[in-house]
Amino acid sequence: MCRHLAYVGAEQPIGRLLSDPPHSLFRQSWAPRRQRFGTVNADGFGVGWYAQGDPVPARYRRSGPVWGDASFADLARVVRTTALLGAVRDATVASPDGEAAAAPFAAGAWLFSHNGAVAGWPRSLAPLVRELPATELLSMAARSDSAFVWALVLGRLRAGDDGGRALARTVAEVARAAPGSRLNLLLTDGGTITATAWGDTLWYLAEPRRGVVVASEPYDDDPRWQEVPDRTLLTAGGTDVLLTPLEDLHDDVPSAPPPPKEPIP
Repeated sequence: MCRHLAYVGAEQPIGRLLSDPPHSLFRQSWAPRRQRFGTVNADGFGVGWYAQGDPVPARYRRSGPVWGDASFADLARVVRTTALLGAVRDATVASPDGEAAAAPFAAGAWLFSHNGAVAGWPRSLAPLVRELPATELLSMAARSDSAFVWALVLGRLRAGDDGGRALARTVAEVARAAPGSRLNLLLTDGGTITATAWGDTLWYLAEPRRGVVVASEPYDDDPRWQEVPDRTLLTAGGTDVLLTPLEDLHDDVPSAPPPPKEPIP
């Protein structure tokens, strides 16, 4: 269910990450190689990226398949960035929300995506729904399991959790309420990447002097790609990547490594 990718590093066109590689996110919308659930990701797509000097990312999202968007090729060719999050969607349940249901979701400097599904949604999370303030429920981006998981993560971020704590605690909370859920979450603030592997594939590629890519699956056959073990929290800053088993975490969730003081050349 869905494929996603985040990048932080040296400035480059977003197409070099999302559409140019032989097994890019663009191609994964119809021909993923490692997707365990579903076969086609044609229920929407989106990309969020950061412009120099502006901490709030821009987003481009559509409700249809990425291959059917005539404007995306031009956008991918000319827009350059040092950080992005992109996703192609296979909806858990059909909804009328259109592009509002397509990742990345955003708030302030944060971009977020969910690859997976909440088992028994929405009934399974009824206890968690009651715990969210009414204002949070009413401001949800869409009526989907992913949007609700984002609301839980965002609530923790606003309460002071860093990215790692927010994702780890949300995964634990949702997994207890809805056993069997697949909760691969991906979060970036433009300087760090935080992700969970919980029920689906996750890989990363760290390239010295270039940056780090975290993705549902490799976009090429570079042997430096590393698979993240299931039930693991990944935190990355610069090209430093830290993997921590989620089941070992309680309140002592590690923070993401700080981004380098100077831009990666």
